[in-house]
Amino acid sequence: MKRNSLSAVNKIAQSSPAVKQPKFGFYSSLNPLNQTHTLTVLLDWGSLPHHVVLRIFQYLPLIDRARASSVCRRWNEVFHIPDLWRKFEFELNQSATSYFKSTHPDLIQQIIKKHAAHLQYVSFKVDSSTESAEAACDILSQLINCSIRTLGLISTAKPSFMNMSKSHFVSALTVVFVNSKSLSSIKIEDTPVDDPSLKILVANNSDTLRLLKMSSCPHVSSDGILCVADHCQDLRELALNYYILSDELLLALSSETHVNLEHLRIDVVSENPGQMPFHSIKKQSWDALIKHSPGVNVVMYFFLYEEEFETFFKEETPVTHLYFGCCVNKEVLGRIGLNCPRLIELVVCANGHQPLDDELICIAKHCKNLTALGLSECEVSCSALVEFVRLCGRRLTQLSIMEEVLLPDGDYNLDEIHTEVSKYLGRLWFPDVMPLW
Repeated sequence: MKRNSLSAVNKIAQSSPAVKQPKFGFYSSLNPLNQTHTLTVLLDWGSLPHHVVLRIFQYLPLIDRARASSVCRRWNEVFHIPDLWRKFEFELNQSATSYFKSTHPDLIQQIIKKHAAHLQYVSFKVDSSTESAEAACDILSQLINCSIRTLGLISTAKPSFMNMSKSHFVSALTVVFVNSKSLSSIKIEDTPVDDPSLKILVANNSDTLRLLKMSSCPHVSSDGILCVADHCQDLRELALNYYILSDELLLALSSETHVNLEHLRIDVVSENPGQMPFHSIKKQSWDALIKHSPGVNVVMYFFLYEEEFETFFKEETPVTHLYFGCCVNKEVLGRIGLNCPRLIELVVCANGHQPLDDELICIAKHCKNLTALGLSECEVSCSALVEFVRLCGRRLTQLSIMEEVLLPDGDYNLDEIHTEVSKYLGRLWFPDVMPLW
């Protein structure tokens, strides 16, 4: 509010003895043509209803919320309402140069002492230091009177939880698993969680668990995940590494007692390049999953060397979203066109310098559900892209192609291709351009 507007309010309020002067207010003219008719609208922030102040507080960072609580007794009462403490993110860092501020230790202790029983949605954001990860586990170990529904452990840089003592981490996590009894969503990727701790999770939260994300957890085996799938019948979302994906797991997720799985994310990452070939999943196991959960999204992220793709896409695979973070060769993309009929989205970050004309056209012809394509650091002729878009038509809702990908030919150059592509998409389209800065 501008200072001159506030001054006008104060003058009006002071001139009328019948009106009590408020802390804040504003002046409004009902009839600008008749200056004798005016209205003073008065607003006392301290008298706002609790539910309104609560709504405002929910949008404030913790430090601002704490400062606001000292404004008046009413706001301090709102500060301690349980609903305000159901969702909280602990931010922990050791470096003065970190881009986020650490939650003050005194505030952490106040939360644990007064609001642990109210916490339901909790996440820990830590920097790359082992000290921050250990501090997060120390807080977890104190949440013995809580009933957490959502738990997330996030490393903002390298996975700092992996650098700490496994026993310390598992001990802290077990406290939450045992005491919560109502966990429905868990995101503990890049952590030293292990099979025994997962069994404790299942024993205490099997009726409530809906989402489990735990990629890059080397101490977990396929047996640990299978235990979760066997006992958590309401599991709807699962994210894991390919090395713990198995036929037995897919069949467990396809049992009659299990709810329909909605989202399965699989990270395929090269652990020991050239030393350990990837195992294959039987087509019958995939078929069982799709028969039981026909609407499931199967998302696969690939970070492999070209020679490590030998196992994949030789048979029909029900993948819906494919992301290639490293170089993928023409042969693999050709197999995708023939064996991935459920494909919805395809992103190729790198391919080398072999045009993908035939492979893209094959994908457009056989993948009837494809709606999104992204290409970078590979090559496609302008004519092939136009044909690809013509075959997909207006169902192609996302098309992100770097300008460097396109090769001018006898039919189209870079100045003409956007017109043809736009015609088949039914909307204006241009290739993406790399920023100069």
